[in-house]
Parts: sequence; structure tokens; C-alpha cells
Amino acid sequence: MTNVYVSYNNIVSALGFTSKTVVEQIHNETSGLKRIHDTAILPDPFYSALIDSEVLETEFQKLHPKSDFTRLEKMMLTSLHSVITDSKIELNERVGLIISTTKGNIDSLDTNNPFPKERAYLHELGNTICNFFDFKNDAIIVSNACVSGILAVAIAKRYILQNVYDHVFVVSGDVVSQFILSGFNSFQALSNEPCKPYDKDRVGINIGEVSATVLVTKDKENLAHEAVEVLGEGSCNDANHISGPSRTGEGLHRSIESALKQAKLDSSDIDFISAHGTATQFNDEMEAIAFNRSNLHRVPVNSLKGYFGHTLGASGLLETIIGMHSLKNNTLYASKGFNLLGVSQPLNIIKNTQPNKMLHTFIKTASGFGGCNTAVIFKKTN
Repeated sequence: MTNVYVSYNNIVSALGFTSKTVVEQIHNETSGLKRIHDTAILPDPFYSALIDSEVLETEFQKLHPKSDFTRLEKMMLTSLHSVITDSKIELNERVGLIISTTKGNIDSLDTNNPFPKERAYLHELGNTICNFFDFKNDAIIVSNACVSGILAVAIAKRYILQNVYDHVFVVSGDVVSQFILSGFNSFQALSNEPCKPYDKDRVGINIGEVSATVLVTKDKENLAHEAVEVLGEGSCNDANHISGPSRTGEGLHRSIESALKQAKLDSSDIDFISAHGTATQFNDEMEAIAFNRSNLHRVPVNSLKGYFGHTLGASGLLETIIGMHSLKNNTLYASKGFNLLGVSQPLNIIKNTQPNKMLHTFIKTASGFGGCNTAVIFKKTN
């Protein structure tokens, strides 16, 4: 059977424009979240992790663009270019492209945005990314709420196992916009302080922006040092509520069990969990229940939302990349913002960054609006 790997990778974020830089910042427990007070966006102050526009423009111009591009497109193109260059993969008919996002160029619908409203169509985003690099196949858009980033990895793996592609580039991204912030604010879900996943004093989420890219491949001869093998994956929709997760963690529990079964592993074989951990009351409680139902409550777990906020359709891929580097560096990274457990079920939250030479596997989980859930298990290759 063909093995599938996640290999070369890149992160464009408020903490840096390379995966290595970003991971170093996380190792030092440095957060990209900043207090922002812009009444043109929201009447009250909020915390977010925003990419520096000047730095983004400087990096993007190195690609020698021939036309105008949106902020999200600049983020995605910059990140994807790095991975294409590092991997040295020829973009032929056996190479696929998956784009993961929840809102795409939603800001092109803003009144003063210079781009046509048609730019908001997701297929337009796909065409723009494809044409820039001259991919030979149309882009596949994965837009399934906040599981999109990690679900895209699972879909890439399936395409390779079905012999549709030999390699798939997955690029993800979402931007902070008035539309997105006002939407979460209407749910009374935004926190006016840095978020605290799983903490008893958590009051809600922060929204951030990022673009992240990986190469998913069957070529074991040309792997990055931090590459991981995809052992198993599962996705399940609990069909509970348009914006609220199952109170029993049903969908996430079933996704985890499917991933474990496919990987032929037991819960005791998992070395750490890279969780969704949005710091809302309902999400964190649901995850705690699901992890306990899957007998993962003793496994070290972190949420990375305290460093970036919730980056929506990019979060799952972003956090997968950091999990890959965690295995390579033999280090468990702290769940920033956590102090005292605030969920009804026991969890082994990573409070401080710590070395651990026994790390071989991790599971990445994500959950999103509409009841979607995804879990993917990765194994160190080196």
C-alpha cells in the first residue's frame, strides 16, 4: 500500500513568514495577539493576530507579480511559492492543488474595496492561484467551516491513494475582516482579552489571520526533515446545530475512532493531541467529553489559539505544521493562556513548553460550524 507524507511547509503569520521562525516564537511562548481598537471595524477593542501589511507587500513583490492581488491572495501566493520552491516539484498533470478557506476574498464585498465583487467567488480564488503558478489541473476548493485546513490534508491523501495525483499542494488562508468579526461578535463569542483555551476563566475567541502551505506526497525520497506520515483520518458531522457542537462530542469522538481504526492504533499509541481549543464555553467542553470518550484524557494536549487566535480555514493546517515541528524538535509546546481547568472532564493540558524525546505520533483534531469534525493521525518519519 502507498504511504502518504506531509512534507515541505510554510507559514505566513503575525509571528513570521517561515515555519521555522514561527515555531521558534512558539517555543518562546510568544503570542502574535495584540489589542486593536478600530471603531471602523468594531465599536469595542478586540484582540487579533494581524500580518504586517508592509512586510507582506515586501515579501510578495519578490514574486514579481504582473497584476493586482487581494490581501488573501498575496498571503497564499507568498506561502505557496516557498513550498513549491523548496520541494522542487515540477507542476505537471500529476500534481494537484487544494485551497482551504472559509471565507476567501470576503473583503472584496466591502464598500470601499477596489476589487470587483466577483472576486469573492471561491472559484475565482482558485483560478487566481492556479494561473499564477501555471498548475495543469484546476484547484479543488475545500470550504467546510473550521475543519477545512485539516480536512484538506485528508482529501489530498485520498487523491494520492486513488492514484489521481502523485503530489498535492495544499494552501490555506483566511483574513480578518469586518464581516467575520461582526459575525462572531453577534454570537457574543469574541473575547476582549487574549483567549484562554480550556481555562476556567475563558470568555471566548480571538480571530487571527494566516496562510499555511504543505506538500502532501507519496515520494519518500524527497522529504523535509520534519515530514510526517499520514496514518489515518476520519470525518463525521454530528448534525447537532448550525453553530453549536454536539453536547456529547459525538461527531469528534467518531472522527477520532475512525482515524485510530484506519491507523491500526490504540489511544495509548498517541503521544500528544493538537486540539481545536477555541476557548468558547461550548467547544472546549465538547472536546473534553470527546477526548474522554476516546480514552485520550491522559494524553498531553494543547491548543495554539493563544498564539494566533482562530485562523478559521487555515487553523487546521497551521496547527498540523507546528505539530510536525513538535515531533521533529522532540518538544511539547505550551497551550498559551491556560491556568486552571475549566471543563467538566479531565484533560492533560500542556502548561509549559517542555522537551520530550518519546514523541512519535500526534493527532490533529478540528471542529466547526454545521457540526463538522475531522481527526488525522501523523507519525514521525525521521
